[in-house]
Amino acid sequence: MRFAIKIKNADGLCLAETQGPGRLDLVYRQTYRPGDWLELQADQPGYCQVQLEDSLPPVTGYLKGPFTLVVPFGEKLSGYSPKCFSGDLHLLQVREAWPEEVKAYRNLAFNPLDSHDNDGLFPHAFANVETRGEAQFAARNAINGNSASESHGSYPYESWGINRREDAALTVDFGHPVRLDQARLTLRADFPHDNYWQQAQLCFSDGSREPLKLEKTGQPQTFALAPRTVTWARLEQLLKDPGDPSPFPALTQIELWGVPEL
Repeated sequence: MRFAIKIKNADGLCLAETQGPGRLDLVYRQTYRPGDWLELQADQPGYCQVQLEDSLPPVTGYLKGPFTLVVPFGEKLSGYSPKCFSGDLHLLQVREAWPEEVKAYRNLAFNPLDSHDNDGLFPHAFANVETRGEAQFAARNAINGNSASESHGSYPYESWGINRREDAALTVDFGHPVRLDQARLTLRADFPHDNYWQQAQLCFSDGSREPLKLEKTGQPQTFALAPRTVTWARLEQLLKDPGDPSPFPALTQIELWGVPEL
């Protein structure tokens, strides 16, 4: 695969770039400014190993088309570590994923580079509600790999918040078919501030469903799934504990384990 990494400002002016086959390393010796954005492109769809922010873990993601990420500032940074995107020295890297990385059994719902506008680098998480539209409660937080669940608010306790909605649902889009056989949920556990969901359902693109019974804990809860090939999974039918006066259940992480089907 041939890649291109670019850094552009709010006016679309290219501040730095590199392109070519194989692995790319872009070193940017400037401080990011509001409106700057990162762009990743490839000459064909496929899996890549990408790290566009060196304080975030790399992701083996499916690049389906051009991927852009606006560098977060202010409130938009609340779901990230304060170290993210800071300073005047940045390393952005990408390469084609090795076959053993692509075929590895892993959490296919992991993408710390995800954002609301992401339609290029999968997986991508989106929801029908996010508390007050705040970044610290965005859907992307549930697939960023951070499972700290003992409190709520900004990093390191960012989560998916549902703003008290009874019909809240979160979808993970894989961008192509994958075969899943396990789910793992980490509920936010800032008790007694938080409530929790006693029951939930996972529904899938093939029309199948899996009921989930949950416990009141901030530890990961693992569920074996009947193996299925799907392109997305949705967490819905969230039923909180009616005996708990708190109206605030929330999700810290969703993990969906399996292998790609390419």
